[in-house]
Amino acid sequence: MTYTPYHTEGEGRNGRFLVTCDHASNTVPPDLGGTLGLPEADMARHIAYDVGALGVARALAAALDSPLIWADFSRLVIDPNRGEDDPTLLMRLYDGSVIPGNRHADAAERERRLNAYHRPYHTALESLAAAREDVAIVSMHSFTRQLRGRPTRPWHVGILHAWDARLSAPLIARLEAEPDLTVGRNQPYPGHLPGDAIDRHALRHGRVNTLIELRNDLIATEATQEHWGTRLAPLLEAALDDVPD
Repeated sequence: MTYTPYHTEGEGRNGRFLVTCDHASNTVPPDLGGTLGLPEADMARHIAYDVGALGVARALAAALDSPLIWADFSRLVIDPNRGEDDPTLLMRLYDGSVIPGNRHADAAERERRLNAYHRPYHTALESLAAAREDVAIVSMHSFTRQLRGRPTRPWHVGILHAWDARLSAPLIARLEAEPDLTVGRNQPYPGHLPGDAIDRHALRHGRVNTLIELRNDLIATEATQEHWGTRLAPLLEAALDDVPD
């Protein structure tokens, strides 16, 4: 099969949402030899991709009757959720693991990876986002419960946002009303990175948006991914109803 750096599903669906999954895959493309020199155990960790996020994104997009786009290259190859001038775009060390395949990646290799993977994904994402004027972008991610040498993270779900919290604020309120959830606002990460995918495709265009982070031990199986996708869908729909026209 011919390798492509992104995939879409449900482009003909009628829902208002666009679900994205930047860190869906731990794939290392064939032109990099299919490996970055890391052990399989590292490539299965959160450093390589957002574990469980794609399954949730698929279930969520289906429940919302909305399209989905996801990147099919590891964040260690080049991070699709970083701006092109971000110093963490191409990582050489991540959560205690050295990435051998990136050790000697120079400016020319960085540009090649941008052209081969990063830019095609963002071009396709923008095309989908621009397909309807009232699009609401939902970016699906997951996080590890504990980084090496750091405290455990208490949140089940985090909602990230920048200055535009039109969708995030009512979504947080609904999640906080769920008795079994510990919810973080802009946790476990800050809600805005200049040049990231939400900045690029939502904030700069005035598009309604939110970014959802689920703790990855909660979505480790197909059943739990489906559960969370279908659980989040009605909360998002209700939150969107609260967004002023």
